[in-house]
Amino acid sequence: MLRFLSFGKGLRTLLVATASMVVVSCASDPQSPPVDEALINVPVGFPQPAFPLDNVPDANRVALGKILFFSTELSRTRTVSCATCHDPAKAFTDGRQTSIGVDGRIGIRNAPSLANVGYGPYFLREGGVPTLEMQVLVPVQEHNEFDMNMLDVVERLSRDSSIAQMSRAAYGRSIDPYVVTRAIASFERTIISGSSRADLDQLNASERRGKDLFKSDATRCSTCHGGFAYTTHEFANNGVYASYTDNGRQRLTFKSTDSNVFKVPSLRNVGVTAPYMHNGRVAALSAVIESYDRGGYPHPNKDPRIRPLGLSSEQKLDLEAFLMSLTDDHFLTNTRYRP
Repeated sequence: MLRFLSFGKGLRTLLVATASMVVVSCASDPQSPPVDEALINVPVGFPQPAFPLDNVPDANRVALGKILFFSTELSRTRTVSCATCHDPAKAFTDGRQTSIGVDGRIGIRNAPSLANVGYGPYFLREGGVPTLEMQVLVPVQEHNEFDMNMLDVVERLSRDSSIAQMSRAAYGRSIDPYVVTRAIASFERTIISGSSRADLDQLNASERRGKDLFKSDATRCSTCHGGFAYTTHEFANNGVYASYTDNGRQRLTFKSTDSNVFKVPSLRNVGVTAPYMHNGRVAALSAVIESYDRGGYPHPNKDPRIRPLGLSSEQKLDLEAFLMSLTDDHFLTNTRYRP
């Protein structure tokens, strides 16, 4: 396992080295987690994370990335940050159908959770962005999100002497787009959730029945939502709507077979990430289960695994109970993810 100093220790070292502020203990430093936590905590059953050679997380990089993640300086009106749409208390979602950006502009898609985002092989609903570093650029320049030019972001940040010092400590260079994208990605790679009651095998009778049903040939839920992340990262149409306004993956590939096809989301913390689907139009988890039980609406690209299930009322309740057991309370309240 790759282990690093906690980024609380790294930040404390940075503060001493720069003498830019009064040194305080890590326990009272709001930018740092408890010192006995590893920088990257890999839960039991999770694979070791892979890092880009030019952006292996360390204490200084994560500390800077966390500050930038919560900074409204990245948006044109200084009113929106990454955390606006990715609230740690909501498993890094925002509880809205679609997110709200600068000037109250309404986005077109539901904000996905960032839990375990460092394990993603690609990003956005159509999978068009290959790295976490590149993904950082998307909301910055997006008209309905930050509506900002990255060069202007850098100009703003360069006026902050503490940011400038942290940039040099983290990457050996002045703050620039390279540093901004890599630092935020480094912080995001620490956002790991793997301590739910399901992970700890602390399930009641209903939840255990739901788990068995989830993994059974009768539902085949785990064929799309399998593995440690509860997603295979595939692309699929689940037939939840009779018609769509979002082309999905077709926006990237221009293929008719990718029309209204989207990346399969993780089900971790699904009990607190409502509303659901790419556009947030399904309000309740029970409604999601009902849609799958009916087999969805006809669609030329609907995944063949989506078919009527014929579940009883008790089975639906058991399945929902299991999905609720995927909530990771420690993750939702962990102060290392708070500003």
